[in-house]
Amino acid sequence: MNKFLKSVIAIGIASSITSFTSQSATYQVVDTNSLTTHKYSNAKAHNASGVMAFSASSVYNFPVQFDLLTENDFQGIENLAFTGSKTNTLLNSIEDRVALRAGTPTGNDFAWVVKYLQQSNQVKNSRYQKVGDSNIFLNQGDVNTEITVFDQVLANGILSRSTFDFAYGITNDNWLYGRASAPYLPINFTDSNGVDVTYWSREFISRGFLTLDNGNTIKEVLPPESNYGGESALLKVNNNHIGVGYVSTSIKQSVLDFFLSDTGGCADPTVLKDIPFEICIDRAKKVENAGIYSLEAAKFTFDGQGNVTNTELLGNLVTPHVDDIRVYKSYALAVNNHGVAVGYATGWTKNDITEPKTNQTRNLYAVMYKEGKAISFTKNPDKEFDSRAFDINDAGIAVGHVTKSVNGSARTKFYYVDTNNADLTMVFPSDFFTGSASTATAINEQGMIVGEGEVETHNDNIRNGTTNNPRRRHGFLYDINSDKFSDLNDFLSCNSDYTIISASDINENNEISATAVFKVDRHDAYGELVKDSSGTQLTEDVYRAVMLTPIAGEIEDCSKVEKKVKRQGASFGLFSLLLLPLAMLRRRQYKK
Repeated sequence: MNKFLKSVIAIGIASSITSFTSQSATYQVVDTNSLTTHKYSNAKAHNASGVMAFSASSVYNFPVQFDLLTENDFQGIENLAFTGSKTNTLLNSIEDRVALRAGTPTGNDFAWVVKYLQQSNQVKNSRYQKVGDSNIFLNQGDVNTEITVFDQVLANGILSRSTFDFAYGITNDNWLYGRASAPYLPINFTDSNGVDVTYWSREFISRGFLTLDNGNTIKEVLPPESNYGGESALLKVNNNHIGVGYVSTSIKQSVLDFFLSDTGGCADPTVLKDIPFEICIDRAKKVENAGIYSLEAAKFTFDGQGNVTNTELLGNLVTPHVDDIRVYKSYALAVNNHGVAVGYATGWTKNDITEPKTNQTRNLYAVMYKEGKAISFTKNPDKEFDSRAFDINDAGIAVGHVTKSVNGSARTKFYYVDTNNADLTMVFPSDFFTGSASTATAINEQGMIVGEGEVETHNDNIRNGTTNNPRRRHGFLYDINSDKFSDLNDFLSCNSDYTIISASDINENNEISATAVFKVDRHDAYGELVKDSSGTQLTEDVYRAVMLTPIAGEIEDCSKVEKKVKRQGASFGLFSLLLLPLAMLRRRQYKK
């Protein structure tokens, strides 16, 4: 949510949208245009001037270090391609074994090389080059500018492309902010057998950042506990240059002891004969699914140059048993211009816990940070859990989602809550249908809420929080004042080439940052156009960051237009990509 000065025009637009009659406004799609460097883009936020921050993924021509691949690796790539091509309709098995080993694979084979590295990353193998898959761009009209945060160039003079960078907003005076990781850089090492090995390691997982000059200067937000990297994030900055996010405040003692141990730990000379100290640290971190740091929501005060002048810890929702060795976490995701922040934090799954056990059951719950306290929105923590508060406007209305059982399945349901009321009752409006999972991501001062929700009703067979058959999603607009819920696609013309699948931000002109599915010419892993055997250009569906701007007009009746149905039918594979934990904390799972 970006706060602008209200105008007669903005109010008029809002009125026309909420009436949903023949005078209702429709929306037009303003495309951010295709990138030559990445396949996908995902909208984040925009400011009063229409400058949009968005993330991009699936970079073309990833800088593979072929000289570090062995014959075993090339054989592994061939095996992956042989097996994977049986289910992957876009890629064939390896086309040229000789060119692959020479470091000049075909576009098809190059795609399998990158997939092989990604697979190695997933099994947390530190001997393989890392593939980052989220970069930040600014869109200003027809110009897209990549913002390099902490990435560095390798020996070949090319960026490592190993970082995960996320923009969370851009202020009206063009302060871009978010969080980003350090790059994985090579460490050359000779083990006790005299074998030369290259490892890949990074300094930290997450660091909040701020830039006032489109990335020319990056300002870090340092955490109080920064030993062995630490963690921080800057997730919202208001008009008064007050920001919120989170910082690491302590490190898990058992992990710290292992780092410092000279008997089997990372300080053991015997251990260090075979792996570098940094790799021992990295491996120990990866064992801890819940992370090694306790994280706490924080509020930052910035001066006019973007420097942090004060950091205030906002507290936790619960106080654990003195012998509880687990890490605890709280996050602040948004703050309004009155300084009231919202987010989520670790809490007990029962309301009546006064003397917690060392292994007290817990989950994550949406909270408000106000007057030095973290206050939960949840009245039934055993039935409404894993909740988030993503935004809050100056009127004190917060929005987010709560996970609860719907028709026997765990579903997220979007809500809003008036934080001015003492009872903090969450209101759950009707969304696409009863069993639809939905989430609200932003709200403006007029009470307009945007988000996304499932529009398909098939059984998606959710197990352990994942599914192989995801339901398609659409972005939505909900008006608190009139209790009107609408699919954003209904505001588009019937012959639109775009399907809006999510909405992440809305300003006072009711302009919406959204992500749409759109059909484009197909490109290979190098970024080159792909044609079939007859020379016909192939196409594919991608998702792309767009801006939705309201225009005066009538909502069209698309019930008899076949095109309307077709443009809502993107492939399951594409929607599976959107379920990956790329850009937001909203999908972050908490391990007990």
